[in-house]
Amino acid sequence: MSTDIKVTPSSGNVFADLNLPNPEERLVKATIALSIGELIEKRGLTQEGAGAVLGLPQSSVSNLVRGKLEKFTIDRLLRYMRKLDYDVTISFKPKPKSRNEATIHVKGAPLPA
Repeated sequence: MSTDIKVTPSSGNVFADLNLPNPEERLVKATIALSIGELIEKRGLTQEGAGAVLGLPQSSVSNLVRGKLEKFTIDRLLRYMRKLDYDVTISFKPKPKSRNEATIHVKGAPLPA
């Protein structure tokens, strides 16, 4: 017995693919939060220790690293990157005429090994 599985290519934004509201904002927040979580892990910080660095209670650090980002703004997440000693660079450029809509991309620098 064979079952056909329908596969739909991703748009590059899982939040848009799932038709969630504000998919670009969600992707930006998730990308920054992932970097923060990786830095916390690479530094060997506990959630309580990370909270001391970031100025957050442990429960908020837990939400951040678990992707529960509703209460975090992009601005706050960027401030946390700065508290973890990372520069934040924001740049703009014109979209190619070949594309209908402008996009938002977040690209982090490689994290320390």
